[in-house]
Amino acid sequence: MRKSRMKSEPFSSVDAAWLRIDVPTNMAIITGVMIFDEPLDLERLKATIESRLLCYERFRQRVREKNGFGGSLSWELDPNFDLDAHLQRTTLPPPGGLPGLQALAGRLMGTPLERDKPLWQINYIADLDGGSALVVRLHHCIADGLALVQVLLSLADESPDAAWPEPPEEPDTSESTLFGKLILPPLRLTNGALKLSGRILRGGLNLLDDPWYVKNIAKDGMANAAALGKLLLISPDRKTLFRGECGVEKRVTWSEPVSLEVIKAIGKTFDGTVNDVLLAAMSGALRRYLEYRGEEVDFLDLRAVVPVSIRSPEEFGELGNRFGLIFLPLPVGLKDPVARLAILKQRMDAIKDSREAVVAFGILTAAGFSPRQVESIIVNIFGKKGTAVMTNVPGPRKLLYLAGKPLRRIMFWVPQPGGLGLGISILSYNGEVLVGVATDAGLIPDPEEIVRGFNEEVQYLRERVSALTDSG
Repeated sequence: MRKSRMKSEPFSSVDAAWLRIDVPTNMAIITGVMIFDEPLDLERLKATIESRLLCYERFRQRVREKNGFGGSLSWELDPNFDLDAHLQRTTLPPPGGLPGLQALAGRLMGTPLERDKPLWQINYIADLDGGSALVVRLHHCIADGLALVQVLLSLADESPDAAWPEPPEEPDTSESTLFGKLILPPLRLTNGALKLSGRILRGGLNLLDDPWYVKNIAKDGMANAAALGKLLLISPDRKTLFRGECGVEKRVTWSEPVSLEVIKAIGKTFDGTVNDVLLAAMSGALRRYLEYRGEEVDFLDLRAVVPVSIRSPEEFGELGNRFGLIFLPLPVGLKDPVARLAILKQRMDAIKDSREAVVAFGILTAAGFSPRQVESIIVNIFGKKGTAVMTNVPGPRKLLYLAGKPLRRIMFWVPQPGGLGLGISILSYNGEVLVGVATDAGLIPDPEEIVRGFNEEVQYLRERVSALTDSG
């Protein structure tokens, strides 16, 4: 992220649409959870935020709206900015512990941010089974999910002995942050091999093994406009209990960590990528849940709406929304997990070869769409074409430290706009993979059952690998 020295800055059409898309039943807020084995020093945490977050004006800026709702939008510095209004110490609800943290994250996911203040908040929990946690909320109008990961990682250090943070004297660049040191170098190597042609992204969609980002896709306006038109003509997804009228109350849960090496071994055995394995396991988990709820699953495909970053490495310092979408049909109707993995691999390979697979919201601004038009497109795509929003983000492969304490777990969820009731997040960190599920409580009151199904699917695949190894 780069510092902005502007006192007032207009919204892009896409960012304005994400601000106005907020409704009580589906807040456009990205929610992250960070878990530590030890309590954080609150004063050092404040110093870290002041040094590494507040040095960027966007996190001191509030929204200014001229001529009421629907008028022009701009960012302006909040003259009454108070860090204590954004970093709040919070007590876990009963029963405390991990269930209490999940309940708190779900409650906050459905709670709006105050519009007269900068649109972010960090809740500090000091009583998590001897450790501590942070629940971070960032409005989608500020940035997309990949940028949120950068925000969270920019607070961390590579060592517990890092010096007490001090306000920087010179403007930071993205390369001077931890994110730049750990992630940008491999991305640059990857980017050199990418080609934007009739066959898009030959390198693949496997975000955990080989992160990729499309460079200069927004410049090819005519082709992308045609792809957008075809996308809007896709028929609505099949009606299941995952789709319906949402309420305010949300549920949040996440899995126990799974070794990345275990997932790689499964993929190697069945000729799939890490991404193929995880998506196949989640497809099986959704099948198990539907069967558990007594719903018909035979011949069922469910579309996952997958946001994909279109930032080039040089743009990782930018805020705002820069992402495209793919629609991935999940073969929920297939009973055999190995067959399901094979079908998903075929579909992922087809997506990689499709010129029309990625449609960038960034081109909507370039094409002159108004915020209202962008909002309508977002609702139409998410709410009608898909069943779940699914994200897959690669985190650092080594342990990080925040305010001198080891960051044990990290998870986040993007919003589910357009009335979607299911969000699934996959994130790798420190050699492990976590899967998080966020749901509308009225539609899916027990997301832990989906996580249970995911664990069972991974265990089944592990047993199949062991059986093949023993027989060989």
